[in-house]
Amino acid sequence: MVNTIEERACQLAVYIIENGATVRSAAKHFRISKSTVHKDCQRLEQYNRSLYQQVRQILDKNKRERHIRGGMATRRKYMNSR
Repeated sequence: MVNTIEERACQLAVYIIENGATVRSAAKHFRISKSTVHKDCQRLEQYNRSLYQQVRQILDKNKRERHIRGGMATRRKYMNSR
């Protein structure tokens, strides 16, 4: 169990950076809500600026690509229903 919010935020950041993880997958891995992941990423800016910038780049990339992932999920859904 994580002792402080700062530690959890740093662990989340490392996980997201190492895995290129989405907010949803990070939340699932740490068993916390997506809003907590977002909040911790915002807090990270105060604790560790360099980690925050790296995480922000990954989350922005994921946000730009989310429509593609959604389209692929829909395609898989209809391909499997045949």
